[in-house]
Amino acid sequence: MRAAGDGGRDRAMLRRAIELSRRCPPSETAFSVGAVVCDAGGRIIAEGYSRRDDPHDHAEEVALRALAPDDPRLADAVLYTSLEPCGRRASRPRPCAELILDTPIPRIVYAWREPVLFVDGDGAERLTAAGRTVVELPDLADEARSVNAHLLNRGG
Repeated sequence: MRAAGDGGRDRAMLRRAIELSRRCPPSETAFSVGAVVCDAGGRIIAEGYSRRDDPHDHAEEVALRALAPDDPRLADAVLYTSLEPCGRRASRPRPCAELILDTPIPRIVYAWREPVLFVDGDGAERLTAAGRTVVELPDLADEARSVNAHLLNRGG
């Protein structure tokens, strides 16, 4: 899923998503994730983070909930998320990859590929198979991972 990013904007928006992830209420059963949706001009049109409004909220669904599904800006938008959008989900019937596919958002950029801890996800593959451009910027993965260190260091 690795592809070239647009450099500065992608990194700045992913860092914003990572900052949002730091606002997540703590959880021992879910990752802390932040998400940002930008229009074609790079302006932020929605943001979200895990567990913002409900203990089962994922960052992408919070951000998408702030926008009308037929918002014309979505046709050229980019969704930035600190963690790969989930392709499977334990807490709700529809994973974030499906919620994204309900929109026309053509490009998704993430920092950290979801580790197999809670579910074996395949969000990036599902989005790519549906014709969306998916970009992984793994050089920012350590920043996204650090917010979730308490989950990754359990029992050791």
